[in-house]
Amino acid sequence: MMSLKRIYMITGMVIAALILILVLVTSWYTVDESEQALVLTFGEAGEPVVEPGLHFKMPWPMQSVEVLSKETFSLQFGYEEKDGKIKEFPKETKMITGDEYIVLADLVVQWKITDPKNYLYNADDPKEILYDATSASLRSIIGSSLIDDALTSGKAEIEANVRDLLTDLIDEYDIGISILAVKLQDVELPNEEVRSAFTAVTDARETMNTKINEAKKYRNQRTNEAKGEKDAIIYRAKGDKIARVEQARGDVAVFDKLYTEYKSNPEITRKRLVLETLENVLPDAEIYIMKDNGDTLKYFPIRQLENQTPPVKQEGSEE
Repeated sequence: MMSLKRIYMITGMVIAALILILVLVTSWYTVDESEQALVLTFGEAGEPVVEPGLHFKMPWPMQSVEVLSKETFSLQFGYEEKDGKIKEFPKETKMITGDEYIVLADLVVQWKITDPKNYLYNADDPKEILYDATSASLRSIIGSSLIDDALTSGKAEIEANVRDLLTDLIDEYDIGISILAVKLQDVELPNEEVRSAFTAVTDARETMNTKINEAKKYRNQRTNEAKGEKDAIIYRAKGDKIARVEQARGDVAVFDKLYTEYKSNPEITRKRLVLETLENVLPDAEIYIMKDNGDTLKYFPIRQLENQTPPVKQEGSEE
């Protein structure tokens, strides 16, 4: 029969072995490249451990480790996608625009854990807080936007405003999360009848804008053509002005030379001017020289001879 002392000794050895195994098992931990760890010393959190590899610590319960992911998470607001199937939640996405239209809006928020200590201990459920803050931010921005902006060209601005507001809220809550991006998935009207009516209004507005742009283009074209014609007229006028000034200067120079000749030989110069003027004014006129008694002097009709065609000489004719 085994003595009581031996039983105590075996029990003590078993307990020591268990404690040794527990110390060995809980004295080390590993961190993957996509993970970060938070070491708790008697429940108090230390600095995050982000270096991948094998790390050692004091055994449990003196120290424990919480391992969190460093990867980027996606929050799907207004819908849920699983196994390639999309489930929508229209009650959550229904909201009112600034001009009192009802729209359905859903989006995706990309976020990551940047402060493990605040993420674990500043809130019971950081993901739920992020979801509620996303809903509040989106409703606030949509509520201050016009229906046209929400459905057409204003989506990028709405995304940016939602991201800024959501970032401010998350920073204020201090739950260890950072917002990376916000992407609107769909913004649409609640039923087909309203969508059809809005599409018709949008098409009419686009047609109006097209016509306005075409009219502006035509106006700009005609304006540019008119400016070009105006500039051409101005340039021609300047050219005519320069030509007339130069011609006037040439005429003055000719007059000055004639006046100099006139002072030297007034009688000859006078007759010369008369003859040149007659030649310019009456280039085809026949000139007759009259006597003082009115009789016409005979003259050799040179011009008539010039105009006559000389006779063709026939072969064998006599001189």
